[in-house]
Amino acid sequence: MSLLSALAPQRYPVRMVRRSTSILLTLFGLLLLTFFIGRVMPLDPVLAVVGPDADASTYQQVFREMGLDQPLWRQFLWYLNDLLRGDFGAALLTGNPVLTDIARVFPATLELATLAIIFGVVVGLPLGVFAATHHGRLGDHLARLLTLFGYSTPIFWLAMMAFLVFYAWLGWAGGVGRIGLAYDGLVPVRSGLLLVDTVLAQDWEAFRSALRHILLPALILSVNSVAYIGRMVRSFMLEQLSQEYILTAKVKGLSWRQVVWGHAFRNILVQLLTIVALAYGSLLEGAVLIETVFAWPGFGQYLTNSLLLGDMNAVMACVLLIGLIFVGLNLLSDLLYTLFDPRTRA
Repeated sequence: MSLLSALAPQRYPVRMVRRSTSILLTLFGLLLLTFFIGRVMPLDPVLAVVGPDADASTYQQVFREMGLDQPLWRQFLWYLNDLLRGDFGAALLTGNPVLTDIARVFPATLELATLAIIFGVVVGLPLGVFAATHHGRLGDHLARLLTLFGYSTPIFWLAMMAFLVFYAWLGWAGGVGRIGLAYDGLVPVRSGLLLVDTVLAQDWEAFRSALRHILLPALILSVNSVAYIGRMVRSFMLEQLSQEYILTAKVKGLSWRQVVWGHAFRNILVQLLTIVALAYGSLLEGAVLIETVFAWPGFGQYLTNSLLLGDMNAVMACVLLIGLIFVGLNLLSDLLYTLFDPRTRA
């Protein structure tokens, strides 16, 4: 048995311990930073509870009950203690447990972001490959212009213009919300994903209504992902197409399609996984503007309302969830690396 093979089983647990420690430290730092920023913001959570007309004695009583009279370090330790017991507190906005609220609103954002990343991959990936294979020609310039438009156009303005054109003028889109008023509350909630729930209920009229409502916001949300994925794929493909193995494949008589998709594209899959994972995470936590324009009752809108209200219980839970999403997507990317690139298993 070689020295390398003898040490490999010992290195794996060490690597896992280091990765777990890094994840815990990252989440702890995220919580710590968010907690202290929330406490110094010019927002008063006490007023959100008692209202602006409460007298001074009532204000002071609630102020003490919320523990705001204690030092910040002590408040943070109390919060960590509650967090370890699974208690994220109650939301000031609704009075419900924060986890209950998040479980209610997050599926709407998950459905919207998932459809958006599908659009982003379906459009951005071939756009990037097309630009790389037409490098320096008209097709490349047009593709780069499209990605520049996706990067530079304010998503809020684009959403309002699209809503005005496709809903107000043409009547193609379904309007605000997730489904038409005639079907609201009639579809049994099973997964929280409205498209899935309407299919499970075999309510095809409600499915068409939900599809008409989600297509436009998902397409607008995917614009930045299309630009990001397209530019990165173009860059990756240009690097691969300049390698010597591509010239060898051409000399062997392989078709251009086999060279591009069978050789060059296969070698960027590992990099592409990271790009798609990061883009998906950004969509999950960055859909605030789209949800505002289309009155989409999702996670981003809930986080924004909680932040404006000074509801730090809800804000802290949302920030922790965002951190867990990014950590989880990065871990998933690492796992997929080992499937697509056997060299990383060493």
